[in-house]
Amino acid sequence: MKKILIIGIGNTGRSDDGLGWKFAEKSEELFRDGCDIEYRYQLQVEDAELISHYDTVIFADAIDNELQKGFSFVKCEPGSEYFFSSHIQSPEAILYLSKTVFGKSPEAFLLKLQGMEWGMKTQLSEVAEKNLKMATSFLKGRMENKTHHPVEVMNTDFSDS
Repeated sequence: MKKILIIGIGNTGRSDDGLGWKFAEKSEELFRDGCDIEYRYQLQVEDAELISHYDTVIFADAIDNELQKGFSFVKCEPGSEYFFSSHIQSPEAILYLSKTVFGKSPEAFLLKLQGMEWGMKTQLSEVAEKNLKMATSFLKGRMENKTHHPVEVMNTDFSDS
Protein backbone atom coordinates (compact mmCIF):
# COMPACT_ATOMS: atom_id res chain seq x y z
CA MET A 1 0.00 0.00 0.00
CA LYS A 2 1.22 3.48 -0.80
CA LYS A 3 2.37 5.67 2.07
CA ILE A 4 0.27 8.79 2.66
CA LEU A 5 1.23 11.79 4.81
CA ILE A 6 -1.12 14.58 5.93
CA ILE A 7 0.55 17.76 7.18
CA GLY A 8 -1.70 20.14 9.11
CA ILE A 9 -0.31 23.68 8.98
CA GLY A 10 -1.40 26.54 11.23
CA ASN A 11 -1.75 27.90 14.74
CA THR A 12 -4.57 26.70 16.98
CA GLY A 13 -4.13 29.77 19.19
CA ARG A 14 -5.26 32.05 16.35
CA SER A 15 -8.81 30.81 15.85
CA ASP A 16 -9.37 29.74 12.21
CA ASP A 17 -5.63 29.68 11.51
CA GLY A 18 -5.83 26.34 13.33
CA LEU A 19 -7.92 24.73 10.58
CA GLY A 20 -4.95 22.78 9.20
CA TRP A 21 -4.23 21.28 12.64
CA LYS A 22 -7.91 20.55 13.25
CA PHE A 23 -8.07 18.76 9.90
CA ALA A 24 -5.00 16.74 10.88
CA GLU A 25 -6.64 15.83 14.21
CA LYS A 26 -9.80 14.65 12.45
CA SER A 27 -7.70 12.71 9.95
CA GLU A 28 -5.83 11.02 12.78
CA GLU A 29 -9.16 9.79 14.16
CA LEU A 30 -10.58 8.71 10.80
CA PHE A 31 -7.55 7.29 9.00
CA ARG A 32 -5.50 5.91 11.89
CA ASP A 33 -4.22 2.97 9.83
CA GLY A 34 -4.25 4.63 6.42
CA CYS A 35 -1.79 7.50 6.74
CA ASP A 36 0.70 9.35 8.90
CA ILE A 37 -0.07 12.77 10.39
CA GLU A 38 2.26 15.69 11.13
CA TYR A 39 1.53 19.13 12.63
CA ARG A 40 3.41 22.30 11.66
CA TYR A 41 3.13 25.96 12.61
CA GLN A 42 4.87 26.58 9.28
CA LEU A 43 6.68 24.46 6.74
CA GLN A 44 10.45 24.34 7.00
CA VAL A 45 13.19 23.13 4.69
CA GLU A 46 13.57 19.98 6.80
CA ASP A 47 10.10 18.92 5.69
CA ALA A 48 11.56 18.15 2.25
CA GLU A 49 13.37 15.17 3.76
CA LEU A 50 10.21 14.08 5.59
CA ILE A 51 7.99 14.07 2.50
CA SER A 52 10.66 12.26 0.45
CA HIS A 53 9.65 9.06 2.28
CA TYR A 54 6.01 9.18 1.13
CA ASP A 55 4.13 8.41 -2.07
CA THR A 56 1.40 10.99 -1.42
CA VAL A 57 1.35 14.15 0.70
CA ILE A 58 -1.64 16.34 1.60
CA PHE A 59 -0.87 19.83 2.89
CA ALA A 60 -3.85 21.23 4.85
CA ASP A 61 -3.89 24.95 5.63
CA ALA A 62 -6.32 27.78 6.35
CA ILE A 63 -6.77 30.69 3.96
CA ASP A 64 -8.68 33.93 4.25
CA ASN A 65 -9.92 33.94 0.66
CA GLU A 66 -13.54 33.11 0.01
CA LEU A 67 -14.07 29.67 -1.50
CA GLN A 68 -17.42 28.80 -3.01
CA LYS A 69 -17.59 25.45 -1.20
CA GLY A 70 -15.61 26.54 1.87
CA PHE A 71 -12.56 24.50 0.87
CA SER A 72 -10.62 23.40 -2.18
CA PHE A 73 -8.53 20.31 -2.84
CA VAL A 74 -6.08 20.69 -5.72
CA LYS A 75 -2.99 18.98 -7.02
CA CYS A 76 0.21 20.66 -5.84
CA GLU A 77 3.30 20.72 -8.06
CA PRO A 78 6.91 21.53 -7.14
CA GLY A 79 7.77 25.21 -7.48
CA SER A 80 10.79 26.40 -9.37
CA GLU A 81 12.66 27.59 -6.27
CA TYR A 82 12.68 27.76 -2.50
CA PHE A 83 12.79 30.81 -0.26
CA PHE A 84 16.01 31.91 1.40
CA SER A 85 14.28 32.47 4.74
CA SER A 86 13.32 29.24 6.48
CA HIS A 87 10.16 30.88 7.81
CA ILE A 88 8.20 31.25 4.57
CA GLN A 89 8.39 27.90 2.81
CA SER A 90 5.37 27.00 0.68
CA PRO A 91 4.21 23.45 -0.11
CA GLU A 92 5.51 24.02 -3.64
CA ALA A 93 8.95 24.99 -2.27
CA ILE A 94 9.07 21.88 -0.05
CA LEU A 95 8.19 19.72 -3.07
CA TYR A 96 10.92 21.47 -5.08
CA LEU A 97 13.50 20.76 -2.35
CA SER A 98 12.42 17.13 -2.05
CA LYS A 99 12.85 16.66 -5.79
CA THR A 100 16.11 18.63 -6.04
CA VAL A 101 17.90 17.41 -2.91
CA PHE A 102 16.50 13.89 -2.43
CA GLY A 103 15.40 13.00 -5.96
CA LYS A 104 11.88 12.24 -4.67
CA SER A 105 8.63 13.72 -5.99
CA PRO A 106 5.66 12.49 -4.01
CA GLU A 107 2.24 13.13 -5.46
CA ALA A 108 0.94 16.12 -3.53
CA PHE A 109 -2.32 17.93 -2.88
CA LEU A 110 -3.16 21.20 -1.20
CA LEU A 111 -6.30 21.34 0.93
CA LYS A 112 -7.25 24.98 1.43
CA LEU A 113 -9.78 25.57 4.21
CA GLN A 114 -11.57 28.92 4.32
CA GLY A 115 -11.39 30.68 7.66
CA MET A 116 -13.08 33.86 8.87
CA GLU A 117 -11.61 34.77 12.26
CA TRP A 118 -7.91 35.17 13.07
CA GLY A 119 -7.90 36.57 16.61
CA MET A 120 -6.22 35.17 19.70
CA LYS A 121 -8.55 32.34 20.72
CA THR A 122 -8.54 28.58 20.50
CA GLN A 123 -12.03 28.03 19.08
CA LEU A 124 -12.84 27.90 15.40
CA SER A 125 -15.56 30.16 14.01
CA GLU A 126 -18.89 28.59 13.02
CA VAL A 127 -17.99 29.02 9.35
CA ALA A 128 -14.62 27.32 9.85
CA GLU A 129 -16.25 24.41 11.72
CA LYS A 130 -18.67 23.94 8.82
CA ASN A 131 -15.86 24.07 6.25
CA LEU A 132 -13.77 21.61 8.28
CA LYS A 133 -16.69 19.18 8.43
CA MET A 134 -17.26 19.39 4.67
CA ALA A 135 -13.55 18.94 3.85
CA THR A 136 -13.23 16.00 6.24
CA SER A 137 -16.30 14.36 4.73
CA PHE A 138 -14.91 14.95 1.23
CA LEU A 139 -11.58 13.26 2.00
CA LYS A 140 -13.20 10.48 4.04
CA GLY A 141 -15.34 9.58 1.03
CA ARG A 142 -12.27 9.26 -1.14
CA MET A 143 -10.21 7.34 1.41
CA GLU A 144 -13.03 4.85 1.99
CA ASN A 145 -13.79 4.24 -1.68
CA LYS A 146 -13.68 0.47 -1.96
CA THR A 147 -13.11 0.27 -5.73
CA HIS A 148 -9.95 2.39 -5.96
CA HIS A 149 -6.81 2.94 -3.96
CA PRO A 150 -7.19 6.23 -1.98
CA VAL A 151 -4.43 7.91 -3.98
CA GLU A 152 -6.04 7.03 -7.31
CA VAL A 153 -9.38 8.40 -6.15
CA MET A 154 -7.79 11.68 -5.04
CA ASN A 155 -6.34 12.32 -8.50
CA THR A 156 -9.45 14.26 -9.51
CA ASP A 157 -8.98 17.86 -8.46
CA PHE A 158 -11.76 19.46 -6.47
CA SER A 159 -11.55 23.22 -6.57
CA ASP A 160 -13.59 26.33 -7.03
CA SER A 161 -11.73 27.45 -10.13
